[in-house]
Parts: sequence; structure tokens; C-alpha cells
Amino acid sequence: MSRIKFMNTEIDNLTMQETLKVIEELIQKNKNAYVVTPNVDHIVQLETNKELQAVYENASLILTDGKPLMWIAKWYGTPIKEKISGSDLFPLLCKMSAEKGYKMFFLGAAEGVAAKAAENLSERYKGLQVVGTYSPPYGFEKNQIEMDKIKEMVKKSAPDILIVGLGCPKQEKFMYYNCQNLGVPISFGLGASLDFEAGNVKRAPKLMANHGLEWLFRITQDPKRMAKRYLLNDMKIFALMFKYWRRDNGSISKYRN
Repeated sequence: MSRIKFMNTEIDNLTMQETLKVIEELIQKNKNAYVVTPNVDHIVQLETNKELQAVYENASLILTDGKPLMWIAKWYGTPIKEKISGSDLFPLLCKMSAEKGYKMFFLGAAEGVAAKAAENLSERYKGLQVVGTYSPPYGFEKNQIEMDKIKEMVKKSAPDILIVGLGCPKQEKFMYYNCQNLGVPISFGLGASLDFEAGNVKRAPKLMANHGLEWLFRITQDPKRMAKRYLLNDMKIFALMFKYWRRDNGSISKYRN
């Protein structure tokens, strides 16, 4: 794989087709791999969140989710091949699973959402085996009884692919701390993908997504929650962008001297 350094993390610089090929290889290896899909919000959180940094350091695949990160990478002179957003990858995983006979488990979102997503996807991809769904209650990660229940459900279902849609950093931390004990070949932290596939939340039109305006559409869908994230927290990306540009260009200058 072609992994490159990018700001405060690393990126597997792959096309979507290359990504699917690597995922199949990881499933065959059956070594409890997990996948993260950094966007602007992740990069901002990674700057100060030591726990999330550990999650990323141990991830088997780190895939770029977002046009803004691609623009930054191009400006740095290390272009990223393709945007691999979780919401684009998810249906392709379901298609691959239906064709190859891989079993899937959906964990996350509000009550009933994971089950509805499974129903919709099973209709679209004939032969898809979703062997379990569960939408855990708020605060489940602090409840040992609830955590044990989730682990038992996943182990008993024995999926090949686990989809975790709990939002960042909760889904990433869940995979980091639990994947080794669940016996699942590969797990994905895919944020709002379950909501999208359930029809619970609308995805941005492709034109907006392709031009890096998905954030604007998401604010209109959930202004109370998303406005603070996109208009306040994520604005820190500009300072980080210049910080890492200065760092990398400074190291290049020193090397040349």
C-alpha cells in the first residue's frame, strides 16, 4: 500500500477500487483489522486527542473522507488519488458482501435505524446477509452490562464485516478497544452512513459533495448540532494547514542547506 504522511496523521493513498481490493485481502487475513476515514473534523480532533491518535496509529486502513483534505494535500504537493468517503464506501461493501457471501453486522445510530438500513440494503443487494443490527442507548460505552451485551451479540453473529456508526471519536475508540476481542475480520467506523441508508438523513447532492460543500448541506439538515462543528470547531483546520505546511517546508529547507 502507498501510505503517505499528511498533517498530523498518515493516509493510505488509494483509489476506491484499490481500497476494495485491500479490504478483501484484510478479510482473508482475518486479523481483526479496522478502518478509519478521516475528514476535517477528525484532523482537528487528532491534534489534541491522544486517545484518537492511538486509534489512528493502529488502524489497518486510513482513507481520506473529504474534498477539503484533498485540496490541502494537493497544495502540499502530495496529491491524494481519490476521496473515499464512508457513505460512498458503505454501499460498495454491501455489494461486495452480497457477491462474495460475506456476513455483515450494523452497530449504531438511533433506535431502529440500523435495522431499517439493513432492510433497505438487503432489497438493493440481493443475497446480502446482515446477520445482526443493534442501536445502543446513549452512554452505552460507560455501561459494562451494555458493552458485554454488544460484544456477545457480535461474537454470536460471527460477521465478516462490522459497520460501526457511532460518530467520531466514539466509533473509533470502540473499534480500537474491542476489535481484538470480537473476532471480526474487519470493522469500519462510518459515521452517519447508517442514517443515510435508512433514509433517516439526506445525503448532500453529488454536485455539492464533489465541490466540497457537503458540510453546508449537513448544516441545513441539522443546524443545532452541525453549525458548531462546522462553523466553529472545524475552522481550526486553517491554522493546522499552515502549521504543517511550515513544518514540512522548514524541514525541506534544512535538508537542502
